[in-house]
Amino acid sequence: MSHYRTASKDRVPTLQKAAFGAGHLVNNLLPGALGVFSFFLLTAFGMDPFLAGLLGGLPRIYDAISDPIMGYISDNTKSRWGRRRPYIFAGAILSGVLFAVLWQLDSDNSQAYNFWYFLVFSLIYLTGNTIFSTPLIGLGYEMTFDYNERTRLMGFSQTISQFAWMIVPWFWVLIANPDLFDTQAEGVRTLSMFVGAACLLLGILPAIFCKEVDQANLQNRDEITLKNLLKNLKSLVRNMVLISKNKPFMKLCGATFLVFNGFQMVATFSYFIIVFYLFGGKYDAAGNWPAWFSTISAFATAFLIIPVITWMSNRWGKRRAFIISTAISIVGYLIKWWGFNPENPWLMFVPVPLMAFGIGGLFTLMMSMTADVCDLDELNNGMPRKEGTFGAIYWWMVKLGQGLALVLGGLVLKSVGFDQNAAVQTSDTIIKLRVADILIPAITAALAIVVMWRYDLTEERAHEIKEELVRRRGEL
Repeated sequence: MSHYRTASKDRVPTLQKAAFGAGHLVNNLLPGALGVFSFFLLTAFGMDPFLAGLLGGLPRIYDAISDPIMGYISDNTKSRWGRRRPYIFAGAILSGVLFAVLWQLDSDNSQAYNFWYFLVFSLIYLTGNTIFSTPLIGLGYEMTFDYNERTRLMGFSQTISQFAWMIVPWFWVLIANPDLFDTQAEGVRTLSMFVGAACLLLGILPAIFCKEVDQANLQNRDEITLKNLLKNLKSLVRNMVLISKNKPFMKLCGATFLVFNGFQMVATFSYFIIVFYLFGGKYDAAGNWPAWFSTISAFATAFLIIPVITWMSNRWGKRRAFIISTAISIVGYLIKWWGFNPENPWLMFVPVPLMAFGIGGLFTLMMSMTADVCDLDELNNGMPRKEGTFGAIYWWMVKLGQGLALVLGGLVLKSVGFDQNAAVQTSDTIIKLRVADILIPAITAALAIVVMWRYDLTEERAHEIKEELVRRRGEL
């Protein structure tokens, strides 16, 4: 149980938590919608699969470079409105508008035209999204300096963000519904405008309602100008080297890579198992079951799992909460073998709450622990504080894991003999697919527990660091 009470000045008001959560809803809704809409590059716009793969991969390389740069810029910005909020406000507008513009493709255009249109606007869109998301993540790390309030803040925001994953699975249903849209292309174009408008309105809320750390306490920030470009680049590289030497942070990145990569590798497998195992390859019989599976998983994560994990963290500490929640998720994965039963499809929902402990615990706890690591970095390396850079590198690891998972997931499907053109899969393929669906995330989750077993940034240590930083800054 926690030995420290949260001071009133360290408590984040509910309105600010809700606004921060709205920002994270956008951070989940945009990539979720992007993933669904990208499927229709092939079916609605006739894009060659290889070219579609390039459109998915090339922007990720640019994203990996731009995130740390934006983190560094945000950390060192000096303005009357703060170092995060101006970027969040502008980035939300850019993200919403550019997402809609990105999908204004026409199936009558040549494949080359659609390819270059989508590639160019992907890079522009990702620039706007980076301007929004990287400072938003950094903002969350500095909204409170209390060990337990950080978990409550991240838990609250993750609960709200799960609404994105309750909504996204139904985009498939809406776009393909002939009663709503004459063509899938029309569905993509129209729905993208609604998604963009919603993200714009929700995305500006953190900039309006959330408060940043007191600017007077931030020292040694670099002057970011074109004249100092080379000096700024050297400083960015130096910061990244210092961060790479932060052992607790590297453990957080390693554990996140393992859990999220394992989860993402088999994310689509449940859809295939539902269609080809539970319903014998009959898509019409499978109907909305896959969408309901994803929606109920997100619902359980938001309203059942995250509150429990927040309670566990406050009672037993973040490391123990992570280990316990990850172990519970492994049990959930194992139960899937019995839960997916053709004689009773409803049983597929039995392991959902247990599996949800994995991703629900991952981002709630890891984001909270990253905020603690930012304090440790200030203790060891002094100012400026580097929340933006830490956040950028952490989420770069997430994106790297996601990209690698897409590649490895395809290789696994190929290795088990899955034939996307076959109406019915062989029994041998189904068995291997189900085994992979269970063992891959279970093994990566177990490895993540090993990585975090000796994580030593406890509540007591975090409290000591906080007191020393307050003394150094001359704060009361």
